Parts: sequence; C-alpha cells; structure tokens
Amino acid sequence: MQFGGAMFFTDYAMEATDFARALEERGFESVWAPEHSHIPLSRGSSFPAGGELPRKYAECMDPFVSLTAAAVATKTIKLGTGVALVVQRDPIQTAKLVASLDQVSKGRFLFGIGGGWNAEEMADHGTTDFKGRWKLVRERVEAMKAIWTQEHPEYHGDLVDFPPMMAWPKPFQKPYPPVIVGGAFPYGARRAIAYGDGWVPHKSRPQYGDVSEFVPRFRDMAREAGRDPDSIPVTIWGSANDMDTLRRYQDIGVSRIIISMDSAGADKIIPELDRWAETIRKFA
Repeated sequence: MQFGGAMFFTDYAMEATDFARALEERGFESVWAPEHSHIPLSRGSSFPAGGELPRKYAECMDPFVSLTAAAVATKTIKLGTGVALVVQRDPIQTAKLVASLDQVSKGRFLFGIGGGWNAEEMADHGTTDFKGRWKLVRERVEAMKAIWTQEHPEYHGDLVDFPPMMAWPKPFQKPYPPVIVGGAFPYGARRAIAYGDGWVPHKSRPQYGDVSEFVPRFRDMAREAGRDPDSIPVTIWGSANDMDTLRRYQDIGVSRIIISMDSAGADKIIPELDRWAETIRKFA
C-alpha cells in the first residue's frame, strides 16, 4: 500500500516544490493538488463534509501549475490532481495540459477527476445542468482519451462535439495517464468501473461511516462488470495515522492512502510528515 500527500496550495502555505520534495524524501509515493477555480459568495450548495466551507477552497492555486512546479523539483514522486473538476474545464485544453505535464514529469502524472459539488461554481463556468454533470464529465473524458491516443482525433457526443484535429503532445504514458475517478459509493464506484483506471472515495462522509466497508463490494461490482478489480485500484482520501486502521485498509486491498494536510507552513507540516514517515516505513 502506497501513501500520498495532498494540500490546497495557497500563497500562505508551504510551496508545492518544498512540499513535494519533503514527501519524496520521506517515502511518499505521490503528491496531490485539489481544485476550485473560485467560490461564489451567493451559493446554495452545502459543503459535503459539513459545517462552514474553509477559506482555502477559494484561495487554492491552479493544480496544474502547482504540480508542474512539483514535477521540476522532484525526480520520482507521482503527481496527481485530487481532483480536477472536469465539468468546469474545456476538454481540448485540458487534454493538452494533462499530456504536457505527463511529458514534463516523464510519465509521473495521475489524472484524478471529479464531478464537483458546488452547483453555483459550475454555473459560472456555463454548466447549469447540475444533475446531468456526470454525463458531461464522461463525454469530456472520452474526448480527451481520443485526443491522447489518435493522430487525427474527433469526438461526437451529445454534449461534446468536434471534427478531426491535430493535437500534440501525446502523453508520455501509454495510452494515457491513469484516470482515477472520485466519488462516493455506489455511483462513483460505478463510474470508475465504467471509464476509469482507479476509484478514489473520501474516507468518510456524513452519509456513511467509513468507506472501507464498500471496498469489497466495489471489487465484486468490477468482476460483475467484466473488469479485473486489480486494474481499478482503490485510493482512499484521508486517514488518521492509526496502524490498526491502515492495516485494515491494506487487508481489504486498498492500494493508496492520501493524507490531506492543512494549508500551512513548513514549521507545522514537516513534523507531521516525519510522523507519517515512521508509519510508511512499516509498510515498506
């Protein structure tokens, strides 16, 4: 089981370059950058984790910028969007961003994607059909896969449509970086099985106690759909530094744990990473 570290990179937090190097030096496998373009002042969407929405959601940097900086500053650590809000991104431009970062990092990019929860944020980007956003996500992912793998890609869907084009670079990884689909059980799990290369649920949400109870069911769903569960690894977002919990995750086949860090300076983050490094060594 691997470990990743995530942070909302802001102008007052530890820089992505320093954070990624610190993770790499301590045995972490990956660094992850969340995404929100902005937070509308007037909104009706409730924060999924409950309570007030932290300010860092409105203050985080673009994940592709942060991860490119991290790529240049490191050698081996993988770089993941956690998650990229595909529903708010143009698929042609995003396909180029993904392929470019994968080339710059020599194949270290992990394309974590999600549908998002903030309807007002999406509406500002022109996505007004909140309930239908996942169809748009799927078509944009399919369109990007065409761009990454075909010499003269074209795509004709209900929501995404473009004629044959030329678009380079192609990704360093073949056929493309892993598309890791975020979302709760069972719907997020079904989407990951349908068009993903991994599933990343949040450890806990108000609607369930702990996602680990769903992992065996997810693997059964994959088999029923004709997919090898090992080809769709499970990444759990968020965990306490507790050996019993982590061993349970390992026993049920979880491939990666992502530790979400505060948007804070090195004086707060480094000691926490050191404590996690001791735990990670026990899983080596």
